[in-house]
Amino acid sequence: MTTVSTSATSVAGVATTRNGPTRDRRGSWIPTGAMISTRFMELRKRRGLMAALVVVNIGVPSIFLLIRLIMHAVAPKSYGPAGGYDIFTALVAGVMYVFGFIVAATLGCTAGSVDLTEGMFRHLVITGRSRLALYFARIPAGLAIIVPMVAAGFTIVCAVCVFAAPTKLDYQGVAVPAGLSMKGLETWAAAHPKEVVCGLPYQGKGLTSLPGCFIDQKGQIVTPPGAPGLHSISPATLKADAVTIAKQDYADYSSHFLKPSTSLMIKAGLWIELEAIIGLIVGLGLGSLMGQRTVAVILMIVLEVILTPILSHSVIPHLINVQRGVVGLATAHLEPGGLPHAFGGGGGGGGGGGGASSLVPESTTAAVCVIIGWLVVWTGLGAWRMSKRDT
Repeated sequence: MTTVSTSATSVAGVATTRNGPTRDRRGSWIPTGAMISTRFMELRKRRGLMAALVVVNIGVPSIFLLIRLIMHAVAPKSYGPAGGYDIFTALVAGVMYVFGFIVAATLGCTAGSVDLTEGMFRHLVITGRSRLALYFARIPAGLAIIVPMVAAGFTIVCAVCVFAAPTKLDYQGVAVPAGLSMKGLETWAAAHPKEVVCGLPYQGKGLTSLPGCFIDQKGQIVTPPGAPGLHSISPATLKADAVTIAKQDYADYSSHFLKPSTSLMIKAGLWIELEAIIGLIVGLGLGSLMGQRTVAVILMIVLEVILTPILSHSVIPHLINVQRGVVGLATAHLEPGGLPHAFGGGGGGGGGGGGASSLVPESTTAAVCVIIGWLVVWTGLGAWRMSKRDT
């Protein structure tokens, strides 16, 4: 009689304790804190994987900036400052964005397949825990590793690029004061007409006759033999021409910063964190679906390094909607303005800059929907495969 009662209680999902019957929550699909902590510890103990994450997200940017700091300290006239706007944009869009995705995907593929490859999946299942909970526990565990690591590397880049930024703005070979308003640039141009007329770019009509001169690498005004020089233009005309050139060049001048702005750093940080999160979750789903890590990691690298750059810039008329469904293209459309495009094709991403114009056209709403779709679909596929896998 007692045996029958115990069996019925077990079927009902109730466990008997000293204080009376309590609900057995092992069948819940929601992971517990202990499950998440266990998955976190399992991933953190993989020294090779952790070393790769640290090297790519923190080591590479730090070593690059350290070398630039040393070179500038040793020979400041030969090597420019270690920080500044250009260094920041190059590191964020050229290194942290692409390689951060790859190592995050590697972490995800490892988390999705490690139990199966190491023969631990059977032991996890016989504990009675929900397979869905076992899968979902890997998401916060992976995020707890990759998000702080990306943030640490990005913080180092921001700190060096702000505090080691150049103090002079060398624009088109001419030393121009930084941070001027349009009126301020016009005033400065009127006071330095020779440097402006010979050094700054100008397109279109409206000037009298531009002299045949240019600024050489030493900052000297050079007039080619036989070309009309500055003496052929009156001072008043030269000043008016300099102001006209300053007006046209102000939009380009204002886009050059000695250091990245606070708003740009915040937006760029959130953007590369988003890319790392996408890499982790998609890699987790792919690793779980395939049941092993190596091929899954290779496929993620091919997606990021080969397929995404090609499909982002080459419009294929009959497959344009398929191209818009690539998550890398969707993420590129969310790139903050002021950054060079991560896959080449010009500067100024996201907010309508030059880089965005070279991408396959896609609205921001569509890009957000594509990203959400990839996260949901790959999470669903990975969870489904774990729930159906034989022990």
